Amino acid sequence: MANEETMKAPADESAVSDAPAAADAAAESGTLKRERDDYYDRLLRKTAEFDNYRKRVERERREQADQAVIDLLEDLLLVVDDFDLALTVEPGEGAGAYRKGIELIHAKLHDMLRKKGVRPIEALGADFDPNIHQAVVHEPSPGHRENEVIAEMRRGYTIGGRLLRPAMVKVAKA
Repeated sequence: MANEETMKAPADESAVSDAPAAADAAAESGTLKRERDDYYDRLLRKTAEFDNYRKRVERERREQADQAVIDLLEDLLLVVDDFDLALTVEPGEGAGAYRKGIELIHAKLHDMLRKKGVRPIEALGADFDPNIHQAVVHEPSPGHRENEVIAEMRRGYTIGGRLLRPAMVKVAKA
C-alpha cells in the first residue's frame, strides 16, 4: 500500500503542478486576445478616420475649384456688362464696322458662357423673386402688375441651376 500511496502522490503532485501552468496559459491567452482585439479596434478606427479625411480633402478640393470658376465668371460678367452698355449707344458716322466688331466679340463671349453652363435670367416681365432678383428701384407703374419686373438694370446669371449673380431690376408697385 505504501507503494500505491507513493505512486499516487507523485501523480497528484504533477497534476497540481500542471494546473497553475494551465491557468497561466489561459490567462496569457486571454490577455493576448484582449490585446489583439484592442489592436484590431484601433486599426478599424484609424482606417475610418483616414477614409473620412480623404473624403473631406476631396470635397474641399472640389469646392475650391468650383469657387475659382465662379470667381472668374463673375469677373468676366463685368466685361459682358460693359459690352452690353457699349451696344446700347447709337453709333456715329462711319462707326458701323466698329459696332460690328463689338457685336462679334459680344456674341463670342455669350457663346463661351453658354458652353460653360452660364445662363441669363429672363427678368423683364416676370414676377419679382428675391431669390434671383435684386430690386434696385420700386416705381409706381399703372400699366403693370404689382411686383412685376419692368426694367433690368443689370442682367443676372445662373450656372448649373445655381445663382451666379442676381439680376438688378426695377419693380412696379401699384
